[in-house]
Amino acid sequence: MAELIELKEAQERVILVAVSTSDQDDANESLDELEELIDTAGAVCVGRLIQNRESIHPGTYLGKGKIEELKEKIWESDATGIVTDDELSPAQLRNLEDALETKIMDRTMVILDIFAAHATTSEGKIQVELAQLKYRAARLVGLRSSLSRLGGGIGTRGPGEKKLEMDRRLIHDRIGQLKEELENVKRHRETARKQRSRDYTISAAIVGYTNAGKSTLLNRLTGAGILAEDKLFATLDPTTRSMRLPSGQEILLTDTVGFIRKLPHHLIEAFRSTLEEARYSDIILHVADCSNPQMDAQIHTVYETLRQLEIGDKTVITVFNKIDRLAQTETLRDLQADYQVRISAKTGEGIDALEEILESILRSRKIYLEQVFSYRDAGKIQTIRKYGQLLTEEYKEDGIAVTAYVPVELYAGLMNSGSPNQQEN
Repeated sequence: MAELIELKEAQERVILVAVSTSDQDDANESLDELEELIDTAGAVCVGRLIQNRESIHPGTYLGKGKIEELKEKIWESDATGIVTDDELSPAQLRNLEDALETKIMDRTMVILDIFAAHATTSEGKIQVELAQLKYRAARLVGLRSSLSRLGGGIGTRGPGEKKLEMDRRLIHDRIGQLKEELENVKRHRETARKQRSRDYTISAAIVGYTNAGKSTLLNRLTGAGILAEDKLFATLDPTTRSMRLPSGQEILLTDTVGFIRKLPHHLIEAFRSTLEEARYSDIILHVADCSNPQMDAQIHTVYETLRQLEIGDKTVITVFNKIDRLAQTETLRDLQADYQVRISAKTGEGIDALEEILESILRSRKIYLEQVFSYRDAGKIQTIRKYGQLLTEEYKEDGIAVTAYVPVELYAGLMNSGSPNQQEN
């Protein structure tokens, strides 16, 4: 069995291949993005090939003539493999390999490889391995013969040769074990969510296309100090931080995994527990890179992914990020959003406007309270400070005069005598 070669010793040289079935499918733009993925994975693109067909060939992905043309390209460019822009079936994978006699990878394999490289927490690693095993379980037959040609770089991390050589029963046993581990993680996450609910904390999930600037925004708003690179999927594991607004109100922000066109189905399934942060949040902070020519298509992809995850009926703030990169004032619009704001997470421009929007949303979810509390009920002032927004506090002979915004759930308890917590129970 051939030994796996380290990436530093042999960098993959690949040709990108796509099939365009209509003028609307933006095959060139999709390959531009695939090239970015290839770069992130540590390989280099040495050529491209696009075939215009009515439909993808069910057996070989490309037509016979294009396969011959691709064979020539591989020889001329000294490529070590090809990467297709669509997920290949086991038959397509096997037939292409037989026809081209080179390493065959698809977009899904590259994305899974990047995720394997970037997962740092145990949860992230479980999710990636689960997605890889599900993807590869169906392709064991097609992959076995290519194992002897595996080089360093993309499509080789994670389960690797050893697990691919297991029989299907062992792989499915491992999948079951990983699912169980993810269920435990999910239970812990739900416990944390319930605690936040008891604390009346409003939460916002930061979603968006990969490399739109979600991590940079979280760093800007909370000082989270998480990795923010100009690369696709630079950060993978979710980070939750508390943000204190100028009025003193607090909101929890959670950075989620970036979306991408043709995001593998197995990944959406594996990362469902992470992405559920968006489902259970009160607000969706949708970050869009307004300097990207494909912004409208990326926004569409984000909404499609949210629909796949059955995330709806949320207050959506679309944050048009990277305005510092715009050469001129352009019209930026998202008709599906409740609020829109233009910012630069890098320079801080527009952050105050975003904070004002968050303040107004938080305030709209609270009730205005104007009340004189007896000194016997002074403990309620502390409850207001903790869970609401205390506007004024004046000590008088007959008690403490307070104006504040408080959570709806607390209002009745605060207005009645006795502890608000007792009222709740």
